[in-house]
Amino acid sequence: MSSGDRILIRDLHLRTIIGLNDWEREKRQDVLLQLEVFTDARAAGTSDDVGDALDYRSLTKDVITHVESSSYFLVEALAHSVARIAIQGHGATRVRVRVEKPGALRFAASVGVEVERGAEDFDVAGSSHGRGTGDDK
Repeated sequence: MSSGDRILIRDLHLRTIIGLNDWEREKRQDVLLQLEVFTDARAAGTSDDVGDALDYRSLTKDVITHVESSSYFLVEALAHSVARIAIQGHGATRVRVRVEKPGALRFAASVGVEVERGAEDFDVAGSSHGRGTGDDK
């Protein structure tokens, strides 16, 4: 039986190179991330032992390091790479990642994408995620 448990990481404000236009490739822009990390938290809930829990602090640090050193053209690629970190690097069973670019469209507060990925979307036993080159598709 699968668990519907999830860890929520909300309003992670970061700066990165993202976009297609020349000026977007030169200057870091604000991005806003929301993560919904699916995990089985029953063991941690029963034992009250941090060793049984997904380490969301470590996950967040890895996401920050990756995003702030990345250089993607598309928010879709950035969201996919963040999902890979949660699943391959931190053992999440599934993850939902939203990446928004505040102020990217006139008359809109933000524009973005939300992706949902599971372990089946990545070779969990295989290679580790890339670190910001935009080539870890």
